[in-house]
Amino acid sequence: MKSITLGAALILATVGSCIAAEGPGAHFIENWDLNGDGAVTAEEARERRGNVFASFDANDDGFLDAEEYVLFDEARAQDQAENEPKGLGKGARNPANGMRLEVNDTDGDGKVSEAEFLDNAASWIEMIDRNGDGVVTVADFGPRG
Repeated sequence: MKSITLGAALILATVGSCIAAEGPGAHFIENWDLNGDGAVTAEEARERRGNVFASFDANDDGFLDAEEYVLFDEARAQDQAENEPKGLGKGARNPANGMRLEVNDTDGDGKVSEAEFLDNAASWIEMIDRNGDGVVTVADFGPRG
């Protein structure tokens, strides 16, 4: 069994810039914008979700089961608490909602296969994409103006 503590920390740590961005959605963009253009596409999300999946599939069986999901949920909650402005991340479009077991378990078998997790990337981006332009930027976060 691999150690997921270090892997989880690495996956949820900043990927892009060494300078910490601030404001609603900045941490999400830092972690998911693989090419550094300030926008997260479904393709980037799919690639990154593959990394996340590999980090939390502790027994390497190709599934995230309920026990592995507990660790995944805890790591995401801690990351959000440490990196998102207070009071944010509670709405329906919160990216964390699209990572939940019940959202990704599309066949209802109580666990999430790698294919299920990756295939949900596009709908996850669509859920977060408040302005409907097909990508997620910081404009898709924060209070509606």
